[in-house]
Amino acid sequence: MINQQFTQKFDREPAVSAQAPGRLEFIGNHTDYNGGPVLGVSVDRRISVALAPRADRQVHLWSATMDRETITNLDSITPLTGEDSWANYALGVLKELIDAGMKTPHGFDMAVDSDLPPGAGLSSSAAFELSCGYGMSALFDFELERADMARVGRRAENNFVGMPCGILDQGVSAFGDVDCLVKIDCEREEFNRLPLPQDVHFWVFNTAKKHSLVDSLYGERHRECMESVKRLQAALPNITCLAQVNSEQLEANHALLGDVLLRRARHIVGECERVRAVELALKSGDMRAVGKMLFESHDSSRINFENSIAELDLLVDELRRTDNVWGARLTGGGFGGAVMAVTNSAFDQKQAEKNVQAYQDKFGQQATFFHTQTGPGAHRTEVTA
Repeated sequence: MINQQFTQKFDREPAVSAQAPGRLEFIGNHTDYNGGPVLGVSVDRRISVALAPRADRQVHLWSATMDRETITNLDSITPLTGEDSWANYALGVLKELIDAGMKTPHGFDMAVDSDLPPGAGLSSSAAFELSCGYGMSALFDFELERADMARVGRRAENNFVGMPCGILDQGVSAFGDVDCLVKIDCEREEFNRLPLPQDVHFWVFNTAKKHSLVDSLYGERHRECMESVKRLQAALPNITCLAQVNSEQLEANHALLGDVLLRRARHIVGECERVRAVELALKSGDMRAVGKMLFESHDSSRINFENSIAELDLLVDELRRTDNVWGARLTGGGFGGAVMAVTNSAFDQKQAEKNVQAYQDKFGQQATFFHTQTGPGAHRTEVTA
């Protein structure tokens, strides 16, 4: 589809194409920039790009979803504002690849399309970054290891877009695979795949509350976590991140933090411990134990980290009372977005509709939902005539 869209827009065939999946944060909420472990899953919905070289130094970026074209130049790669700011994810990746040594003797045209629902906590930004990374690298014959490509995407978002995210989103989009979770040790930036038990399904319930993390409370939570580390270092001088603190140490030094920072730290420290508990439960196929940790993760987001909202809470509480649901929690940064439900195969459309009807009864607006499966990680795709 993306190749045909490129041809229709630019009146020639693309030279290369690539795609990268969205991701669900399985568990490990805000642990990534705190040096902790996280589990994520790549889904079967994605962002696709197609590119072809130009004879000049211009860069033409066209979004099929928005039917919007943004034009810039290789010699002036700087963040854009206003309606053109959508292109910053691509331009940030381009700049990071150039800084990593990629030669760009000519400009290019690029088309991008997506079947990821916006604002649903599936990290369309990371999928955009990784698809651009693989597409641009293919166009300019530049090779990077998968882990390095994830780091390029993360740096683009940190340095160019201005979002202080960790490596979770890009790492899962890069390393995802069918029937697997991606485990990331964010302190060491080590990536591994864990097999999922059979009969595990994912349903995503979108609150229709669109969240833009750059403009949300994400940055404030980041600062609160960093301040918590700074204060705890008075008693624990060897720590460099919250993931290095256990619950006993945190509670023994709670007086250093005050109420708000203590709750923020409790979420991160507890979440790191929950990720490890989920990993052990997965190895034995104990989905009941996994689901318990997912619900506890959401409860901590609601009470300690305060990155949930009433709409997310209602969906999780409804799912908590629904048969065939292992567990549910907000997925992604929070402050809106979506709930992930992990179910068995007996969970069906009617049960999903019952949950969104309860949402409409409470809030007077519709929530949407869809069933998704695991999908492959970012990769170059074939260009067919």
